[in-house]
Amino acid sequence: MTITAVLGSSRSPANSERLVDYILKNVEAEKIDLKQYSIMPIEDRRHREGGFVPVDDDYEEILSHMLQSDVMIFATPLYWYGMSGYMKTFFDRWSQYMRDERFRFKERMKGKQAYVIVTGGDSPVFKALPLIQQFRLIFEFVDVEFVDYIIGTAGKPGEIETDKAAIAKAKAWNKMFLADEK
Repeated sequence: MTITAVLGSSRSPANSERLVDYILKNVEAEKIDLKQYSIMPIEDRRHREGGFVPVDDDYEEILSHMLQSDVMIFATPLYWYGMSGYMKTFFDRWSQYMRDERFRFKERMKGKQAYVIVTGGDSPVFKALPLIQQFRLIFEFVDVEFVDYIIGTAGKPGEIETDKAAIAKAKAWNKMFLADEK
């Protein structure tokens, strides 16, 4: 089983990444920090002759890693009650690659598993639920199984360490992934 965690925070250290660290402790996995890559926004050309225009950035490198994974973990802070800009641009690019026959995107996404981590400081357990639904619909559209999510309460860097429930769930996922490696 191959696991890729896609990190969408614009901050280091990030509370969402800290939960990923608990999840992936001693687990063979790859972490992709979106802020470390050049990912350009695109013009939506789905309905225009010629379609999307190729973009010279790092997106295809990230996409290749993701398409080789069985399990994907998406971690983002709750920014203005949605996913971070890095994460949103990452998902927007799926429209382009669903039409790029080199990648057979939907075919290769089908059957993968997805997990989501969201952290925020403004009552996220309630206010992040629309974002969780957005992730659910994204995954449904490409036939990815949405397995589970964690919503952590944390605003300031390091504050996630006080959310014992989120940490406990992250540690439970860690045990599950470690057992699956055997």
